[in-house]
Amino acid sequence: MSLPVVLLAAGATPTPSPSGATAPAVPTLQDAQESATNAASWVEQNWSTWLAMGLQILLILVVAFALRTAVRRAITKLIDRMNRTVESVDGTALGGLLVNAERRRQRSQAIGSVLRSVASFLILGTAALMVLSTFKINLAPLLASAGVAGVAIGFGARNLVTDFLSGVFMILEDQYGVGDSIDAGVASGEVIEVGLRVTKLRGAGGEIWYVRNGEVKRIGNLSQGWATAGVDVTVRSGEDLDRVKATLDEVAEQMTKEEPWNELLWGPVEVLGLDSVLIDSMVVRVSARTMPGKSVAVERELRWRIKRAFDAASIRIVGGATAVEDIEDVPDPTASVAAPSAYSNADSPQSTAASPITPQQRPAPK
Repeated sequence: MSLPVVLLAAGATPTPSPSGATAPAVPTLQDAQESATNAASWVEQNWSTWLAMGLQILLILVVAFALRTAVRRAITKLIDRMNRTVESVDGTALGGLLVNAERRRQRSQAIGSVLRSVASFLILGTAALMVLSTFKINLAPLLASAGVAGVAIGFGARNLVTDFLSGVFMILEDQYGVGDSIDAGVASGEVIEVGLRVTKLRGAGGEIWYVRNGEVKRIGNLSQGWATAGVDVTVRSGEDLDRVKATLDEVAEQMTKEEPWNELLWGPVEVLGLDSVLIDSMVVRVSARTMPGKSVAVERELRWRIKRAFDAASIRIVGGATAVEDIEDVPDPTASVAAPSAYSNADSPQSTAASPITPQQRPAPK
């Protein structure tokens, strides 16, 4: 036996080590047995609670993901049914007033994406709150903090929220789509991209406008339904109206029979009559219903054909630069009258300078 053991057995106090440190207590087998027994009893007392919580969380997650999948599939089927309903009327008279297949596809994708995102956020967010409540976490402070943070974010990002909501309603209501020509007030042009926050427009000069959806207060869509092409023809007041109308009717009839104008014209070209009558001219209004977005092309072709037909019929078109020519054809009545002479006025400097000098009288001699 060693010396420390003998001294302990004799009851003597061992001599402290030079360093003065106390040796750590070594756990005995009995201490380890007591710890294991306590842990086993604690596990035995709480395993049922853990199992119940685990099953409850698993049930919540399974129901949430199953509900999310079912809702997303229902939204997809609803969008597909809407597309099939629109495609069924493509061959009818109403089909010409509807948007094309590409625009329908883009619109359905945007609507489906928004609805699926909203449904996923609501379902998964509710499931996350239920899981936290399973862990006996008090959700009242969390919900209160989330409410305050939401209000603060809403005030700070109110423009972003306004743009997003405006974009959602624009897409749902199908106010415009890619390829449409619109007048949004702040900018106008052809729509090249529709987003939930920003709409991109291609202007007439090729520039790209980024218009925030929240800034759009009114929209004029020039590509939905049909358009109207109107041309004003100004002729001299002395022209024969019957001959003018007959010439315009001939131009209209010929244009409606030729391609591609017979497809762009959705109605006959009508001579509406006199739009205004002035002293030296009168305006005849010509109008036609056209395919959306093709009114400008039809107006240009109408002007081209009317000018050629009027030249062939010797009908003079007046207005603008041609009005100057009409004024020049009339002789000027003051051309033969001489300009007033400055010598006709006796008080003018010219008359005073041209008048003879009167001789001065000498005084009489004394």
